Amino acid sequence: MATTSSTPTGIAYERAGPRGDLPVVLLHAGVADRRMWDSLWPALTAERDVVRLDLRGFGESTVRPQGPLSHVDDVLDTLAVLSIEQCHVVGASFGAGVAVEVALLRPELMDSLLLCGPGGSLIAEMTPDLRAFIEAEDSAIARDDLDGAAEVNVAWWVDGTQREAGDVDPAVGGLVRQMQRQAFEVTAEWDDVDEIELDPPALDRLTEIRVRTLVLVGALDLDAIHDAARRVAAGIDGAHHVAWPGVAHLPSMERPDDFLALLRGWLADRRPSDLS
Repeated sequence: MATTSSTPTGIAYERAGPRGDLPVVLLHAGVADRRMWDSLWPALTAERDVVRLDLRGFGESTVRPQGPLSHVDDVLDTLAVLSIEQCHVVGASFGAGVAVEVALLRPELMDSLLLCGPGGSLIAEMTPDLRAFIEAEDSAIARDDLDGAAEVNVAWWVDGTQREAGDVDPAVGGLVRQMQRQAFEVTAEWDDVDEIELDPPALDRLTEIRVRTLVLVGALDLDAIHDAARRVAAGIDGAHHVAWPGVAHLPSMERPDDFLALLRGWLADRRPSDLS
């Protein structure tokens, strides 16, 4: 049974499962925290050594950074605390961008990458749907309407722009609403915090990544995410690109059983044709 621990710098994490195989590290989306993996956690930790953490400003990682914010450094510090020298990394959305940056800075840590709905630093294009989302979220935050801002995130990232709210399991939207609302609250006074950006940026350095990489995208995701997925799959030598119909930005939450099967196959190094 995993219990929540915290690194000396304030990153909350859990580790559970049998030791032996390389650990699996789960990095959550920017609309979520480590609870987005709840539906996978019991089954996955029954058979694998798994770590999930809250990036700073999300979930229980509420400690304000002492200097510029670096999610990459926080992940690396957490792995060092856990004495993890090599692992598989699964990154969702914003967490996928963090995962790629970790792979670029510390390639020896990575055995494989599974990038689900790649976002964050991997987004290259300000597509009309992404611009509409940002404008709607900014408008709600400017009114100090954090509930409204969280609802905007649910509408764009959970429901997507091609279906109605009733088409998605309400439990998924409810959890995202809760996680995103909490993140807004935690970082409400962090406007003066600078965030370290990789230079040169990750998108310009994808050819440096030499580990097995799988890119998963939901067919109903935003155009900006589809563009990012194509760029990442094309930029990383040998990367595999898988698209799931009928889901939006969070396939692991919408179809947890299928995602668990996909992850199991990926960790077992099955052929790409067996993963689609």
